[in-house]
Amino acid sequence: MTFRKPLAVASLALLVLAAVVVVRTLLFTPKPQPHLAKAELAVDSQRIASHLSEAIAFATVSYDDPAQIDRAPFEGFLAWLATTYPKVHANLKVEAINHYGRLFTWPGSDPSLAPILLSAHYDVVPVQQSSAGLWQQPPFSGLIKDGYIWGRGALDDKSAAVALMESLSGLVNAGFSPRRTLMVALNFDEEVGSEHGAKAIAAMLKARHIEPLWSLDEGSFVLDGVVPGVALPVASINVAEKGYLTLDVTAHGQGGHSSMPPHQTAVGILAQALVRLQNAPVPGGLDGLSAEMFDNLARYMPFDKRLLFANRWLFGALLNAELSKSATTNATLRTTTAPTMLSGSVKSNVLPVTAEAVINFRLHPRDNVDSVLRYVQKTIDDDRVSIAVRDGRNASSVSDSQGPGFLALAKASREVYGDVVVTPGLTVGATDSSYYDSAVQNAYRFNPMVLKKDELGMFHGINERITVANMAAATRFYSLLMKDAASH
Repeated sequence: MTFRKPLAVASLALLVLAAVVVVRTLLFTPKPQPHLAKAELAVDSQRIASHLSEAIAFATVSYDDPAQIDRAPFEGFLAWLATTYPKVHANLKVEAINHYGRLFTWPGSDPSLAPILLSAHYDVVPVQQSSAGLWQQPPFSGLIKDGYIWGRGALDDKSAAVALMESLSGLVNAGFSPRRTLMVALNFDEEVGSEHGAKAIAAMLKARHIEPLWSLDEGSFVLDGVVPGVALPVASINVAEKGYLTLDVTAHGQGGHSSMPPHQTAVGILAQALVRLQNAPVPGGLDGLSAEMFDNLARYMPFDKRLLFANRWLFGALLNAELSKSATTNATLRTTTAPTMLSGSVKSNVLPVTAEAVINFRLHPRDNVDSVLRYVQKTIDDDRVSIAVRDGRNASSVSDSQGPGFLALAKASREVYGDVVVTPGLTVGATDSSYYDSAVQNAYRFNPMVLKKDELGMFHGINERITVANMAAATRFYSLLMKDAASH
């Protein structure tokens, strides 16, 4: 009898808790979006595909060693660009940036308005000789077959460069006159760090005291069937990108003959340090940009998943644990740790005096180079291990997901692709926006093309290709975006 009242109170509390959880979930629905009819903008998809095909045929390959770079294809591409888009070159101001870069400026009628900067790169990564035979079509053929344009650069990033030029050309031909200045940058060394391309353009803008209202460069895509639990395509307009930190971790031990090893060799000390780092990831979780992104996406998920995200106050720890299990979602939650290189003894029976590892971290915006370095030192906590910074760069600032640039990108995405989920996101790799970030008010990262799950591996991989329909849609997107953004 004496337990009835406490049990009743506990039962009532559970019922109230369950009711709160259910009600919050039922209210956790997609935010209202303005209805936008699909834009009917005619483009010549076959001509656009043909132009990308021709652009791919120029093997504009960047190598880390400048001596390996063949400059003839770069020269050929630029000559092709001038021949293919003569009215753009005749009507816009064209500047050469370190010879191989191009900055097109279309002056607006109102010089008091801050300009818009759109960017892409036309250099590509090499094709490994060992994989050349695995391509269904030759990697620099630009072959148009089965609705695809094939070849290196089709996704990364000549497709964006060609679509931008097609859009400029179409607007010039249509007699468009911008009110706000438009700037389009084509970079030539993005794949090797952009030291002479985007970095020089950003420096030039700052030297001229030009601060674009916002910029757009490569980043995420319209992801179709990629985000688990979300049936609609997701237009992830990335508002930030991760930084990076590369550390040389060196373990010091006793050398000698392998027949008389000490209790721990330098290799063992190093292995222990690496295990400690792998078992203690840099702290992260669903907050800030990560929380905003999943807050948008989860509203489109089935009830059981919505229940968890709608009640993060109750299920936050569970969500963090589950999202951390996936390499893709884990990368959005925290600074990631990736040991990438190892070296030890020069001979199998010689104990090394030192053993070295190279570890690459991709820095979340909440962290920085110094904070991660301190975390690594504290986690390893071994006087026999030295840690040195090889190179590093902090994450970008986080751009405004409610600002005019983001809203213009969201509007163009819906006009071209219809019913899509638009969300701010985080770019986990490096882009030219890492330089533009310091020269513009807000930097965004987004490629206006649909990408399916089985196409993700084509970046820097085998059988890179893009659909003809995607190129037509990207041209519509850039055309609508330019016209809208430059009109007010």
